[in-house]
Amino acid sequence: MNKKFLTIPLLALSLLATAQQKTDQAIDQKVKTLLGKMTLEEKVGQMAQITMDVITNGKDRFSSYEPVALNQQQLEHALVKYKVGSVLNTANNRARTPQVWHQIINKIQETGKGRLKIPVLYGIDAIHGTTYTAGATMFPQQIGQAAARNRNLVYKGAEITAYETRASAIPWNFSPVLDLAPDPRFPRQWETFGEDPFLISELGVQMIKGFEGNNIADPYRVASCLKHFIGYQVSASGKDRTPAYIPDHVLRDHHLPPFKAAIEAGAHSIMINSGVINGVPVHANYHLLTKLLREELGFKGLIVTDWGDIENLHTRDKVAKDHKEAIMLAINAGIDMSMIAYDYERFCDNLIALVKEGKVKESRIDDAVTNILTLKYKLGLFEKAVYDLKQYPKFGSKEFEQAAYQSAAESITLLKNKGDILPLKKGIKLLVTGPNANSMRTLNGGWTYSWQGEKVEEFAAKYNTILEAVSAKAGKENVTFVEGVSYKMDGKYYEEFENGMDKAVTAAKDADAIVLCLGENSYTESPGNLSDLYISDLQTQLAQKLGATGKPIILVLNEGRPRLISKFEAQMAGVLQTYLPGNFGGDALADILFGDINPSGKLPYNYPKFPNSLVGYNHKPSENRTVMEGVYNYDAEYNPQYEFGFGLSYTTFKYDNLKLSAEKINSDQELTVSVEVSNTGNREGKEVVELYLSDLYATLTPDSKRLRGFEKINLKPGEKQTVIFKLGKKDFSFTHLDGKSVVEPGEFSIKIGSLKKNFNIN
Repeated sequence: MNKKFLTIPLLALSLLATAQQKTDQAIDQKVKTLLGKMTLEEKVGQMAQITMDVITNGKDRFSSYEPVALNQQQLEHALVKYKVGSVLNTANNRARTPQVWHQIINKIQETGKGRLKIPVLYGIDAIHGTTYTAGATMFPQQIGQAAARNRNLVYKGAEITAYETRASAIPWNFSPVLDLAPDPRFPRQWETFGEDPFLISELGVQMIKGFEGNNIADPYRVASCLKHFIGYQVSASGKDRTPAYIPDHVLRDHHLPPFKAAIEAGAHSIMINSGVINGVPVHANYHLLTKLLREELGFKGLIVTDWGDIENLHTRDKVAKDHKEAIMLAINAGIDMSMIAYDYERFCDNLIALVKEGKVKESRIDDAVTNILTLKYKLGLFEKAVYDLKQYPKFGSKEFEQAAYQSAAESITLLKNKGDILPLKKGIKLLVTGPNANSMRTLNGGWTYSWQGEKVEEFAAKYNTILEAVSAKAGKENVTFVEGVSYKMDGKYYEEFENGMDKAVTAAKDADAIVLCLGENSYTESPGNLSDLYISDLQTQLAQKLGATGKPIILVLNEGRPRLISKFEAQMAGVLQTYLPGNFGGDALADILFGDINPSGKLPYNYPKFPNSLVGYNHKPSENRTVMEGVYNYDAEYNPQYEFGFGLSYTTFKYDNLKLSAEKINSDQELTVSVEVSNTGNREGKEVVELYLSDLYATLTPDSKRLRGFEKINLKPGEKQTVIFKLGKKDFSFTHLDGKSVVEPGEFSIKIGSLKKNFNIN
């Protein structure tokens, strides 16, 4: 290697770091100077965030008239009198055009800058594309992006979302979701990267880099916001915003790594878990917010609450006797900004009173406002808060749409292909049926043009549903559609019309095969809570009745979490999981069904078979015991329908020559692992090569295995590639009961594909 050329990028990185350090120092001085000029009222106002409905024309604070328009009196009351420093969300839970966004936010900035010319910080949930902007590019939800296992696609999707969010005059995005999501009952699993900490960490970092780039003042980048620190999606009940019980060593090994990686990647803000851990609401948990997040992890960015969560300390969690005490608990715990939503006067008045009473130190207020002002400076809002819409010619472009299509195509996961029913042959006669067959709403899920996704059909009519895409690919003359079962707007199920299932069964007689599209209607947060993980009874009946016809069925799953299909899975010839693939999911699915695209998705979670068998792939050894035969038979086996990392292809891959750089290493040494992967089939395909590590014996019972590396490669027929992984101390370690990370000596096992090799750590 030529060392002369190696020094060039290192020098560039050093110069970049030096320049960034000087910029940060200059911003620190500006913030310090500005803070010294601010009154207590101005400081507290910066810590308040309100929703747009509060400042628009409407009958009350909870809804706006259409077309939406700012109310000057309410705007001045909030931004001038109370000095509110941040606004979020849309009005009436509805997407707006970029033009409308610019009109609204320009007016907000003009009114809200005040005597010290401090810009307003606007935030939005742009989680799989710019959620609340009409015409924006919608990508697969995070769970689908996790299935694609493609770092480059995650980065590109975030980069495009940042571009289109800034095109909407919004510089702050409440994304990515870095929650560990091992529980399929939880209604927000689809907003995550799944059930593995390493996978979440790797893809989360790519999303942050895509959002933020090297400089969030760039007019095509946004500040990211990590969600939801920490332990949000493992509530004991499986329902949203209900208590969790998490031992500290589990919190550190399973929940903390994605947030730690994201902070090290430079993420600028973080949102807090709405729930309760071990009896303490996280919004009032000084240990988690200050001792762990600030002091141990070294997070220097902005800490913001989730919606109304300071009020919840009083109204829901009952740890504060009134709203004033709730504010005291949260701010003293480490909260910088309150996503109040509505009653901002009460927040501001009470916080000012708490400071004057000595119950909240003004130094704590100064710390919070420093973090807020720093973010505003780093975003470049003091120089230019809103850029000209003409600077965004690629908004909603074909180039962006192609990236969304590619992401959808690589996310879709082939789970079953009995008798090579797929890909389908051209000219085949198909019955397309099921409630998800002709719906753009179900392809996108929640946080799409509206909170619950119920307005998708209004904004996404130009895109293809599964039915439309399959009809275009197969020829309309070859496709019959009978819905059989359809959704009500409240998310429940009913038969579309009398004898709807029977009509589907009758239509199946003239079909060569059936494409059965089942799953869920759109939802998120508490409206998505459920008490039965099985797919709905009517959908189950439809699948069973069609299965009884003897016609080959390709089951297409379109769902935010794995709804159980074990009552009829054996009757299906093929199974495809589309997750929530976005506006181009129908097109991508049709191309996979007919073989124009070779599927390459891998499950980001265990797909359970039974409601009482919700064990993760990285379960403990005792969760997979041999079943005793005889009179005392018991059910203790590990039995997912499909396991994390599973996904079929239309070609075949062979793994050979698994090699380790050493059979024995010290705990601080690096281990290099290599494996050869060959395409032994007759068509080109992408393969996700995954490395799993097992600590065979430890003083705390170890996980059965843990993902410690993955790479997605593309191979032509007959092509071979060597994939190399490097493992280090953090891969071998675990957290002991004393909270310290340790590497214990002993034997470990590496597994890639069906190959295994063991090594020892001295």
